[in-house]
Amino acid sequence: MHRRQFLQFAGAGAAAGLARAQAAPPPFQGEKSKLKITGVRLVKTRPKRPLPTYQPAPGSWSTGGVEVANPMSIYPKYKAMRSLFMPDAGKLGGFTVEISTDKGVKGYGSGGPAGGEIVMGHFTKLLLGEDPFNVERIWDILWRSSMYYGRAGVVINAISGVDLAVWDLIGNAMGMPVYKLLGGETKPLGRIPAYCTGNDIEQHLKFGFKRLKLAIPYGPADGREGQKKNTELVKNTREVLGPDGDIMLDCWMSWTERYTLEMAEMVAPYRVYWMEEVLQPHDYEGFGRLNAAIKSTRIATGEHEYTRYGFRQLLEHHSASIWQPDIHWCGGLTEIRRIAALAAAYDIPVIPHTGGVQDCVHFVMATPNSPWAELFIPPPGGPKEVYERFEEEHQITRGPEGIYTRPNDRPGFGWEIEVT
Repeated sequence: MHRRQFLQFAGAGAAAGLARAQAAPPPFQGEKSKLKITGVRLVKTRPKRPLPTYQPAPGSWSTGGVEVANPMSIYPKYKAMRSLFMPDAGKLGGFTVEISTDKGVKGYGSGGPAGGEIVMGHFTKLLLGEDPFNVERIWDILWRSSMYYGRAGVVINAISGVDLAVWDLIGNAMGMPVYKLLGGETKPLGRIPAYCTGNDIEQHLKFGFKRLKLAIPYGPADGREGQKKNTELVKNTREVLGPDGDIMLDCWMSWTERYTLEMAEMVAPYRVYWMEEVLQPHDYEGFGRLNAAIKSTRIATGEHEYTRYGFRQLLEHHSASIWQPDIHWCGGLTEIRRIAALAAAYDIPVIPHTGGVQDCVHFVMATPNSPWAELFIPPPGGPKEVYERFEEEHQITRGPEGIYTRPNDRPGFGWEIEVT
């Protein structure tokens, strides 16, 4: 066969093959999951193996019971602790939603404050009858239908909880952990380096953490004396941690630009890895100026930012070197993946707020530009069982970077809960 004849024959064969492919699509196209959402309800849950209750050791740290710098620190009436200005216990809290199907498969997801009212008052009618495997369609329907009164805050808290419940349901239906649905492990040895948040420093070091995030007690309302006390906390932490561990500062929307510049200079000798949420979350320009001016540490923010559109503002203003979305507030797993993809294009690490909790840790494991997970160890003073269970539930291991965690391999997010 001459070359020209071969090419003509090959071309004809390829064209015929393409025509057959177009006429007969692969059998999986057009397939449906054969599941239909038939129930949506808010539930209270408890662990299948409840932990013993205990009174934390006197003087142990708690963001609700000790002074932590916050946006309300300028008002003496509310300065002492967050619980003075936050809703009372049981009011406008977070929520857990159960989504069930006609085949009995269920999923559970949690969202941020007050979102439950939106789920039951609006989203339920949009969810009933939907195929839960159409997770992108469901997210978009909830987003578009609430855009005229939502786009941030409570409504996105609601979308977050529903989205997480849908992903949990899909994992349960497939018999697979969510991180495998997302593409599997991206971390060496299948474990995620973790840091611990809180000021029970001795406990955290004894446990094995080499990365510590401190809750900063003081802000501009405390003047120069408060700055000195903040610096002393950082200095003392560096002394007990040693030269190689990492220190991060959580400033919880409480500082100003000038105060941040001064604090960055004061703590520079102690090698702070990042300073977090130093300004109010909507001050994209202010964050951008700080991110450009401060060279001794990194600016991190995003805990109180919503959806990829909010994070696009951080990007356009060069507001932060590290992004910190909360999976229960930013739009759920579907949206945090979009946020991470946006960040990846600019080599920005995504280290989620509460990233080590049982649902978000699946995202961290499956996302290359999400390097660390945040953990909160139970307060000191409890029985041994409390800390053994913490290690078990978070799959704790130890190594060169201190503490590591990973998701469990049970289907979905692997919840071991029962509805009360």
